[in-house]
Amino acid sequence: MAVLSRQSVEDATDDFLALPPTDESECALRRLAREWVKAEARAVARDAFMCVARGLPGDPERADELRAVGEELGGREARIAGLVAACTRVQAQADDASPVGTVSMPVLADDAELGDAQTEDIIRAIALFCQRERNSKDTLALLQLLGRPTFDVPALDDARDRMVDEFFIDDLPIIFPYDRIYPEQYAYMCDLKRTLDATGHCVLEMPSGTGKTVSLLSLIVSYQQFFPTKRKLIYCSRTVPEIEKALAELKRLMAYRIECADTEEQRERECTFTGLGLTSRKNLCLHPEVSKEKKGWVVDARCRDLTCTATAEKSRANPGSVPTCSWHDELGTMEQGNLIPQGIWTLADVQAYGQEKGVCPYFAIRRMMPFVDIIIYSFHYLLDPKVAEQVSKELSKDAIVVFDEAHNIDNVCIESLSIDLTRPMLESAARSVTRLGDQIEEIKTTDASKLQEEYQKLVEGLQEASEARDEDAYLANPVLPDDLLTEAVPGNIRKAEHFVAFLKRFVEYLKTRMRVLHVVAETPVSFLQHLKDITYIERRPLRFCAERLQSLVRTLELNRLDELRALQKVASFATLVATYEKGFLLILEPFETDNATVPNPILHFTCLDPSLAIKPIFERFSSVVITSGTISPLDMYPKMLQFSPVVQETYPMTLTRDAFLPLVITRGSDQVAISSRFEVRNDPAVVRNFGSILIEYSKIVPDGIVAFFPSYLYMESIVAAWNDMGILNDVWKNKLIFVETPDANETSIALENYRRACNNGRGAVLLAVARGKVSEGIDFDHQYGRARLYHAAAARLEYLRDAYRIRESEFLGFDAMRNAAQCVGRALRGKTDWGLMVFADKRFARADKRAKLPRWINQYITETASNLSTDMAIVLSKLFMRSISQNANENQTGVSLWTLEDVKKAQEKQRALVAEAEAELARLRAEEAARAAAAAEDEDEDDDEFGDMGFSDSELATMDLSATGASSRV
Repeated sequence: MAVLSRQSVEDATDDFLALPPTDESECALRRLAREWVKAEARAVARDAFMCVARGLPGDPERADELRAVGEELGGREARIAGLVAACTRVQAQADDASPVGTVSMPVLADDAELGDAQTEDIIRAIALFCQRERNSKDTLALLQLLGRPTFDVPALDDARDRMVDEFFIDDLPIIFPYDRIYPEQYAYMCDLKRTLDATGHCVLEMPSGTGKTVSLLSLIVSYQQFFPTKRKLIYCSRTVPEIEKALAELKRLMAYRIECADTEEQRERECTFTGLGLTSRKNLCLHPEVSKEKKGWVVDARCRDLTCTATAEKSRANPGSVPTCSWHDELGTMEQGNLIPQGIWTLADVQAYGQEKGVCPYFAIRRMMPFVDIIIYSFHYLLDPKVAEQVSKELSKDAIVVFDEAHNIDNVCIESLSIDLTRPMLESAARSVTRLGDQIEEIKTTDASKLQEEYQKLVEGLQEASEARDEDAYLANPVLPDDLLTEAVPGNIRKAEHFVAFLKRFVEYLKTRMRVLHVVAETPVSFLQHLKDITYIERRPLRFCAERLQSLVRTLELNRLDELRALQKVASFATLVATYEKGFLLILEPFETDNATVPNPILHFTCLDPSLAIKPIFERFSSVVITSGTISPLDMYPKMLQFSPVVQETYPMTLTRDAFLPLVITRGSDQVAISSRFEVRNDPAVVRNFGSILIEYSKIVPDGIVAFFPSYLYMESIVAAWNDMGILNDVWKNKLIFVETPDANETSIALENYRRACNNGRGAVLLAVARGKVSEGIDFDHQYGRARLYHAAAARLEYLRDAYRIRESEFLGFDAMRNAAQCVGRALRGKTDWGLMVFADKRFARADKRAKLPRWINQYITETASNLSTDMAIVLSKLFMRSISQNANENQTGVSLWTLEDVKKAQEKQRALVAEAEAELARLRAEEAARAAAAAEDEDEDDDEFGDMGFSDSELATMDLSATGASSRV
């Protein structure tokens, strides 16, 4: 019988009560109630165990309801309900100062039969736990005893000894907050330690759902705590939910380390370890007015208006004359290193702390960054030079940098240095230039000395003019070479009015370039030459444009900086186009979108070289870790990002049975080839066959199915065609259908309802886009992703070929395969999870294409499953689901789960292999030395035979060789 919820029991009871009273209905109602007591007792007992283990109070109301129903039923139900209810009160009865063993706990006899083995085990676990002093290690050990025949103190001690929560890698003690470890996790930690020891960079691919985050944090925190000179960890992830997950994992790890501390000194060191996460002002702001703004850039601008130095000075000179932020002002009264107490703080924790103390969470985290051991934030805080200059410039050079989920790190690098300009932006920039001119004329009459001071600083160089741009940075600027910051600003833009005229001329030139009827592509060199020919604007002043604008805005003390966004983009574009000759391309298009009919020109300044953004990271920090679950082929990333890794490794997934089934469908039931190639993707037969795949899988797969398309435009055309063909109606008979859209709010609503449909058993299909929000940042574990259908295939091609000798076809294959792996890979989020991975494209049948998939996926693609029709794939899928539904008989311990003994065996094997390799190396060296000695002897013999005939140099010198010389001349 399916697990019953309280709501389902109440609904069923109402239905029964509505029927005429009969003996049959009364018996059915009692049977239903007994099943509910059994299911509810198991859930309440499990919650009670975790509460007792963590020292938390249970839920007495839920337990009282369970006991009331049990007593009404009587018999075995009354006994199990009473015992479980007593378990929930164990912590409530306990005095915090007294040992847990003093708590009264009902004893469950070994031969007791409650009708549910899981509940019996949990009750015995609570009773056993109450006999011992509470600690996390016993909690983990008790979890291992659940479901085993022997359940007593000796068994608990044995389980405790076999735990892998503490072990060594070389001389480094590792504390791991779990009782077992995956083989992949151990291998990952070993390679990570090798990278840190070598102070180099690495690329590591670890299968999805195998505990990559906890492995990484456990190793690096142990490394930080073991060595006297702590190296800060900068942990970069892509989305706010992933940042929150990492912080929660770190918080759990540190809580476990504190409990495992053997001495008071160790405990104090663990307690002082500090970790924080950082996200945007929009997510952290507490100001009642500013926090209501929906757009992040508006929040940023209003925040700067309230917190900048000019506002603070005006407020001090004349209190109440200008609005300020009390949360930000409160930070000035506190000691800089103690704005947030020591420990691990999630984003929600910091917000609650800020609300309680009246301080700004965002600036508190920013100012605490030099003092923390771990900072977790988004890629852009380090890779985007416009943001990194403000946030990350003070981070120490010996820090360890980790880019997690880094399969698209090259795209992040490119986006950080790419700019798009439209005609409305240029109109807005022109208005901003006029506003600047008016402000300059006004300040000339009120405080002309400010402009003169600024002029003197610009003569000395940008470095001098930018001394104050810390938190006070008004506008974000692109990265500049160091030598540029020490140069004097060119004379023709030093004076404010000259710079405004310069900007006006440049904006007008860009407007004229927007008048295009067809696509135009050109290099920065060509653009600058044309600019010079038309406007006489030189390259050198353009390079200083962004910094000069920031200096002027600071001098004029402008507010409402959100109105200057367009002008800032133009200035950033000017700086970038004049700074980089190679690695960029300008593209002018008459239409902003493919299906637009009214001209709306757009200028794309596109970065082609991802290494430009990440190069400062590799040069500045000693160890950079690039890791993900789908980052194959590994050798492509060092080529694209231009670095040399000391470790480059991918790990297989160890399973006691196949938990997922990858299938390649190359043709439909009508034997028509399935492909997403542009030439055939809209062919009615291809569209119908892909729809048939969706229909067939919606019939046999329980819960959730996610299908991926190459783009939103293609998905719209496919869905319209399916609607005309009646395919959507056929799918609707089996599951609900939800569609991802470019709008984030619509997608969030669709995801929420998709999960709800999967939870209540109705099942659903989610149509999503590769590289969209669904494919990149959302896990579809367990019932949310039982099958993933991928029907998609990518342009920086010429530049990659010319600069790094990466062929177009090679990059296209790499980009398509990593995209496919990312889409299907997030369906498996643990070794207890299972799912189907369906690649619906004939191109996946090629072995060279599949070789670019991650090793942990590719190892399970068999030849028989790599060239299937729809019918054959459905048959194999049914067989797989039939086998996965059976109970797993294999014991995972020693295979996919390691105990401490298994770790020690692996270490002995590693040492044996190292010794064997060293012996082989010594043998080869000895052979080489022997060959060198033999060669030297042969050379000596040759010298005797054809050279000095055995005479010494002194003997030869005394000989008269004139006769010999004469005879030789004859």
